[in-house]
Amino acid sequence: MNRTQVQRAKQTVRERVWTLLEPTHGDVTGRIPSFIGADPAAARLAEHLAWQTASVIKAVPDKAQLPVRARALQQGKRIYMASPKLATKNPFYLLDPERLSIPPVEAAERRTAAIVAQPVDVNEMPLIDMIVCGSVAVNSQGVRLGKGAGYSDIEVALLQEAGLIGPHTLIATTVHPLQVVEEVLPESEHDFRVDLIVTPDQTIECPPHPRPPGIFWEHLAPESIAAIPALAKRQPNDR
Repeated sequence: MNRTQVQRAKQTVRERVWTLLEPTHGDVTGRIPSFIGADPAAARLAEHLAWQTASVIKAVPDKAQLPVRARALQQGKRIYMASPKLATKNPFYLLDPERLSIPPVEAAERRTAAIVAQPVDVNEMPLIDMIVCGSVAVNSQGVRLGKGAGYSDIEVALLQEAGLIGPHTLIATTVHPLQVVEEVLPESEHDFRVDLIVTPDQTIECPPHPRPPGIFWEHLAPESIAAIPALAKRQPNDR
């Protein structure tokens, strides 16, 4: 499939999953679904050895992963969370539980984090022990579909190029069981796969798979690069 066909195939799967969730979760179209069971899924993730040994976690700001962020802060882990659309000069928010003046569950809220967190650039971040991402759909091979904006892929690529994550940095996602599909999912060259899928009642270990080496500049439109300061200042001179 060419790039356009892959994007269409991805959207078909997204639409199907959003429709499946709608009867119990309301209209989740266009979003990473905030799902019933997000709290027990976060609790199950916290039972994993990789979580227990992690002290620095990069997490998405989606509501579905709010229980994950809150639990991390409650357990003394530092959280790095991307700013909306990576549109700020310093594209990540640092939530340090040792410096919070409000309860962790409040600080973990996306809008509150934007106020109380410390904005940081990629070059100010430490090595990341674990990444927790959101998904619309995922399969047991670790192929995931986000909502289609591509920001999670860019975030991981930035961390990869900065040497803050490596092949053994675990990438996990928490989802509703209906979001775990059996079929082969379409994926693009720049897409990363997850290593761990956690639902409220199941933990799925995915097989190892090579990760994208970094940013695929040829896949990004000039206006997309210009809208993300962290990309614009790292853009190769030959572009």
